[in-house]
Amino acid sequence: MAGVKFGDIEDAFLFVGSASYGEHTAYLNLETGKIFYQSEMADIDEIEGEDVDWEQIIQIPHKNDLDLGQSLVFEFVERNLPDDYGRVRDMFRRRGAYSRFKDFLAAKDLLNDWYHFENKREQEALRSWCEENHILLLE
Repeated sequence: MAGVKFGDIEDAFLFVGSASYGEHTAYLNLETGKIFYQSEMADIDEIEGEDVDWEQIIQIPHKNDLDLGQSLVFEFVERNLPDDYGRVRDMFRRRGAYSRFKDFLAAKDLLNDWYHFENKREQEALRSWCEENHILLLE
């Protein structure tokens, strides 16, 4: 098995998570370390025409696959804004919740803290996913 740079895995993860679930996909060839991208929206299909052994291919997860959606928001709120937990919960009952949540954090001067927390948790979850899938990471 070839090693792969964590930054390359992270870039693929961010690509997959930059759209709604299933709209962007990325695959890692465990044998070569090469990452292939696909997107319905952008008409990208790097795997088409490639001679790949599908036994050696693993799909890069979406952030929802790693439980990094709303549960992450509520973990942050519980730690940093426990008195506003109900208010944030109400935000997430309607469309546009993330936008309202970020505006709310900006007003509380906590938006940068949120981005730092979110990034740290994403990296931890992604490293754990790599370990679970026996992916050799090169730093």
